[in-house]
Amino acid sequence: MSTTSSTLTSVLSALGGSTGIDVTSAVASILYADRAPERGWQAQQTALASQTSAINALNSDASALSDALSALQSTTGALSTVTATSSNTSLLTATATDGTTTGNHVVTISNLASTGSWYSAKEGTSSTQLPTGSFSITVGSTTTSIPTGSGSVNTLDQLAASINGQALGVTASVVTDSSGARLALVSTVSGAAGDFSIATGGSIGFTRSGTGTDASLTVDGVPLTSSSNTVTGAINGVTLNLLGAAPASADLTTPATPIALGLAPDTSAITSAVNAFVTAYNNLITDTNTTITYNKSTQTGGILQTDSAAQSLQSALLASTNYSATSGSFLSLDSLGISTKSDGTLTVDTTKLTTAIQSNNSALTTFFQGTAVNGFAASLTSTLNTYTDPTQGAFTVDLQSISSENKDLTDQISTLEVYLASQQTILTAQYNAADIAIQQLPQKLKQINALLNPNSTSS
Repeated sequence: MSTTSSTLTSVLSALGGSTGIDVTSAVASILYADRAPERGWQAQQTALASQTSAINALNSDASALSDALSALQSTTGALSTVTATSSNTSLLTATATDGTTTGNHVVTISNLASTGSWYSAKEGTSSTQLPTGSFSITVGSTTTSIPTGSGSVNTLDQLAASINGQALGVTASVVTDSSGARLALVSTVSGAAGDFSIATGGSIGFTRSGTGTDASLTVDGVPLTSSSNTVTGAINGVTLNLLGAAPASADLTTPATPIALGLAPDTSAITSAVNAFVTAYNNLITDTNTTITYNKSTQTGGILQTDSAAQSLQSALLASTNYSATSGSFLSLDSLGISTKSDGTLTVDTTKLTTAIQSNNSALTTFFQGTAVNGFAASLTSTLNTYTDPTQGAFTVDLQSISSENKDLTDQISTLEVYLASQQTILTAQYNAADIAIQQLPQKLKQINALLNPNSTSS
């Protein structure tokens, strides 16, 4: 009996300072172990998110390349831009619309189109009372009588307002200086058709200051007239801006000054469009290389190293640079000065490209746009569409697959979390019960010890 008593005393001593079980930590430790699969799934989701980001980046790069190719494909785009150059910009400037036939022309300008104009006799001020009377304005075959000095037309200001309100084909304004005020009348259109005359009837006098005349010019020897100094239609697609005249001498011993007008491909615009294509291509091939290539320095694979779509895109891009036209002066990118570097990116020999543009832009255009068959731009665009098509493209299919896989992982995580929530409730209850039992154990042992040692004085 003494041995048993001694043992109980030892147990009581050991449990005397017990604070029970840390239920929260114990349950958390078990749940952490049970969440091992979830951590693996979450790591997979992180990888899937990175893959999604990489594919979206390639998709964006491919779309940008398609846009650059569209500019090269368009029949009214960069390759068709034409610049007009005048040999004498003090006399003539010009602009050409896209697609205008290139070539050289000679223009002479004998006189500019002018506008009919008159001014009145001087009055003291713009508000001086006008004499009573009238005058008439004749524009073409229409004559209009204008009363003065009576009713609501008593001053130059009122007279100008009255004329402007009648839409006669002339514009009236009051011009004032230190010596007085005059009414100025100017035709609303230039040229002979816009000229007008004034007949006074004892009211106020007028003096002609300008006669409406048509511009006289020749284009490649063909005589032309124009009511405006902005001439359209003389050369198809070209607008001529007449700025000055250099006519022949009166005795014709000195001819009209010839102005050379050159219409040529816009080298700057075309070069910019080609460079935009090269930049977009390089962005795509560089990003593709990065996502699928093993990095020896970091000993890590590209995020899309095992993605078949990204790998096939790289192959397709590299193959596209070997495109060969079936006919024409330019059969390859290299013939235009666009060559491939060892890393797959393109580089442009600006001198060679400029020569190609200036020597035979139509052949350059044919290379990119094709004729009966697709040219380079359409061919590469078609290739890109197999990846970027929003319904059937390889990247679209990739993203759908990733989304499906990610959803499956999310479902698995949700299922596990439901199970773990239940387990947490069960484990917490079990450990709380155990904790209570442990907390009560010292008292129970004391009671047993008291029964076994009735003569003991320990409490």
